[in-house]
Amino acid sequence: MTPLVEPATTPEWPSVTVVVPTHDRPAMLRDTLRAIAEQRYQGPLDTVVVFDRAAVDEGLAGEFPELNITVVPNDRTPGLAGSRNTGILRSHAELVAFCDDDDQWLPGKLDAQVRALREEPGAELVSTSIVVRFEGRDSVRLAGTDRVELTHLLRSRMAMLHSSTLLFRREVLIGGIGLIDEKIPGGMSEDWDVLLRAAHRRPIVHVDEPLVRVLWGSSSFFTQRWDLKLSSHEWMLERHPDILSDDVGAARVLGQMAFAEAAMGRRRAALRRSRATLARNWREPRAVLAGLVALGVSPAVVLSVLHRHGRGV
Repeated sequence: MTPLVEPATTPEWPSVTVVVPTHDRPAMLRDTLRAIAEQRYQGPLDTVVVFDRAAVDEGLAGEFPELNITVVPNDRTPGLAGSRNTGILRSHAELVAFCDDDDQWLPGKLDAQVRALREEPGAELVSTSIVVRFEGRDSVRLAGTDRVELTHLLRSRMAMLHSSTLLFRREVLIGGIGLIDEKIPGGMSEDWDVLLRAAHRRPIVHVDEPLVRVLWGSSSFFTQRWDLKLSSHEWMLERHPDILSDDVGAARVLGQMAFAEAAMGRRRAALRRSRATLARNWREPRAVLAGLVALGVSPAVVLSVLHRHGRGV
């Protein structure tokens, strides 16, 4: 195992560690690492690739020497949360970025984020927007703002603030915002949880350009795990009860829970949650989608239609 060397820093271009969790996707992982290498970042850059329940590939450092790669096993809770935390704690850079092994940074992503942080020295986290790729079709998801407030995240998950877009000040992530919570069922919604915690402290700086390509489809390990999705939503409502303070935000989550219930064949529970959803916001389309699935429409068909437009449930 190659030891991680603490990089020097410069006033203009702070050091960055990219944490890349991976699980049995070697070809996609290499595409991800190649895209990071093509950033041409001017400051010190190193990469920690965390192998989760998979054999560590010691040869990666030689394939991508410009990334100063350290390969390590996930020595914490299995899954994304534990893998991210393993990488964070291995890093020594000023800034920590995430990139999943099935996503790709687009040119200029890291440079744009560091410039945004320099323009606002008090900022603790900066994100970008995304382009979703599904079955060869790309859909751009923009936030429409350069500052994301807590109220935004209570009303909407804001899917464009994907985990692979996030760049944190490491000191604040560890000592202020806090590490990624490893107790979330299945490690799902861990990115929304950390975004809410960050936004409780101060607004999130956002570069509203599609600078990360996110792959949706069969590569996801969670697409059909409706039980985990339902449990994670329940966990989020318990951990962040202020989500229920906003009718639009509450209806969105209740509608997602209704859809999960319907996808699992729990027709009565789904219809009950759909009614609760409409009571909070009669315009919430997830209540209708859940009702359709409860009446026999395939959840996979619904997801496919949504994904083709860069949307999820």
